Amino acid sequence: MRDPFFAPPGFLVRASQPLANALALQTLPLHAHEILPAFCLYQFVYAIVAPRLSARLFPRTYPYLSTSTKINWDVHFVSMIQACLINTAALWVLYVDTERRGLDWTERVWGYSGASGMVQAFAAGYFLWDLIISAKDINVHGWGALAHAACALVITSLGFRPFVNFYGLNFILYELSTPFLNIHWFLDKVGMTGTRAQLINGIALITVFGGCRLLWGTYQSVMMYQDVWQALQAPGKLPVPPWLAVSFLASNTMLSVLNFFWFGKMIQAVSARFKKPLKPHVEKKDDLIDWYSKDEAKSEE
Repeated sequence: MRDPFFAPPGFLVRASQPLANALALQTLPLHAHEILPAFCLYQFVYAIVAPRLSARLFPRTYPYLSTSTKINWDVHFVSMIQACLINTAALWVLYVDTERRGLDWTERVWGYSGASGMVQAFAAGYFLWDLIISAKDINVHGWGALAHAACALVITSLGFRPFVNFYGLNFILYELSTPFLNIHWFLDKVGMTGTRAQLINGIALITVFGGCRLLWGTYQSVMMYQDVWQALQAPGKLPVPPWLAVSFLASNTMLSVLNFFWFGKMIQAVSARFKKPLKPHVEKKDDLIDWYSKDEAKSEE
């Protein structure tokens, strides 16, 4: 399926070609015009839209948050926007791109689709922004958030070789759980901890997180590992450099391990909010949802 976005400007293709050649990302110039606007959009939302709109919508909460918690609030605001956009784009491409359904393992490993590349480009723009923000405020977000952003950026970027471009779109569906995670976090901050709304959202969060990240994600990872293994073993086919396979699979494996770790802690964090007698919620260093959501020990002063 062709990229439904407008064609890349010639000057941007030429400007990104040296970087694409240096990193062997052949299709990167075809999507640079999607990566850069995505990055700029999320920075604009983070720096301008989130602070102003949050102060207007939550005048009794947002202005009185500590500096570090405001940073986290704005990051969650961007994350919510990104998740809604990228999930919509990914589900639309999965639905309309009928060519994906008949691909063999060689096409899943080395094939390329303009529509899938578009979604990966939008995701790459976000993860590039996320990496910079996580590194800039490492004391607020923590090393786990930085590792997540780095691994996600590596995986999405390697899809521009192209390499397992097919699976890149499937892994985007991890983001289906992100809106529920953000809602849970926001409910804590606006004083709705332990409410029925948070209970319903918590059940949805655990269900969707387990479904899209653990079940769907593990299944797709196993399928991808099998295809890459076949590519490494197949004689006469396009070569897969061992470093490429190791880099991609190691990044994906780390994300999978983090997902299982977060899921267990997430269940503990959600259930703790509804134990009787209900105690006022106090942020703790081992509160996984805050840690996963980039709200570490310094999120409240």
